[in-house]
Amino acid sequence: MSHIKRVHRKKVNRNVGDRPGVFVISADALKPVIHVYSYNEKEVVIDKGHDIKIVLAQLKKCKDHTHWIQIQGLGDANLINDIGEHLNINPLVLEDIVNTHQRPKFDEYDDYVFSVSRQLFISDGGELHNKQFSALVKSNLIISFEETYIKTFDVVKTRLQAGKGVIRAAGPGYLCYALSDVIIDNYFVLLAKIGDDLDDLEDRLYKHADKTIMYDAQQLKRSLIALRRVTWPERDKLNDILRTDNPYVTAEVKMYLRDAYDHCIQVMDMIENYKEISNSVIDLYLSMVSNRMNEIMKVLTIISAIFIPLTFVAGIYGMNFAKVDPVSNKAMPDNMPELYSPHGYYWALAGMSVIALIQVVIFWKKGWFTKL
Repeated sequence: MSHIKRVHRKKVNRNVGDRPGVFVISADALKPVIHVYSYNEKEVVIDKGHDIKIVLAQLKKCKDHTHWIQIQGLGDANLINDIGEHLNINPLVLEDIVNTHQRPKFDEYDDYVFSVSRQLFISDGGELHNKQFSALVKSNLIISFEETYIKTFDVVKTRLQAGKGVIRAAGPGYLCYALSDVIIDNYFVLLAKIGDDLDDLEDRLYKHADKTIMYDAQQLKRSLIALRRVTWPERDKLNDILRTDNPYVTAEVKMYLRDAYDHCIQVMDMIENYKEISNSVIDLYLSMVSNRMNEIMKVLTIISAIFIPLTFVAGIYGMNFAKVDPVSNKAMPDNMPELYSPHGYYWALAGMSVIALIQVVIFWKKGWFTKL
């Protein structure tokens, strides 16, 4: 996993005042790739395509199966409209699927439920991306919508093909839980990366501190904030699902959802802990910079304190008030008698050195040098 360098900012793809239920396909949206997994306790039938025809053919061929339709890429408005038409999906739901800035939520309708989660991953360039995952769950059908082609759910596909556990028999509600659980587990992976980066920052702080530490710590803090914005509504969404009486969320599924809810709480606790560590790293670096500045100022203060009396002595003898007038050779009262003393220059230097030495001894006894 790459080092986190920045957090990707997503533009809201809608116009102010648009009619509810209207969606606009983003210019950079990927063309959809559709995988259909029809499964029961005996087998898994897999097909792949790019339009609604592959979905309808699979549903017709495997009538006694549960179907998972995985759509990766939302760059086809006709496909979204066809799904809404064939499955009688509310236009507001279709809008939420395409306008991918939704917060995690769980909505119930007459014959289906709608769930939204957020996928976080780090690109090869070190950019933290926040993508939307949406799912529609009906009686024997789940349709998932993803913005990218990343292979987040390969582990679920492996379990589905292996047929171990209850994944083939527990219905589409359980599969929706399994996909959401993978998303939450990836939060742990991301937090493990952030934790390693924080450990590296602390090592750099103690060994060789520089200003890049503060910048990297701030970037990690921004990543944690982005993760916090995801996990808090995800927890609320799971809580809503646990409280619902909808038949698509069975008692067996709720048992597993409680485990996912606990994982979400753990993620939130880790986020808060890491935020405190990142704040501590920044504060400690600023304290070290401040202490270093104080040490420098202390050295300069000691040097200044030593030279102040020397400068005072030199200033007095630089006034040049002669004892004898060099023109009239007349004695001048109350002027400097030392100006014409034999070896006066050397005596002055010796006196100044003694003063400096006395100051150094006093500063040393006070412990100023040992605390630098």
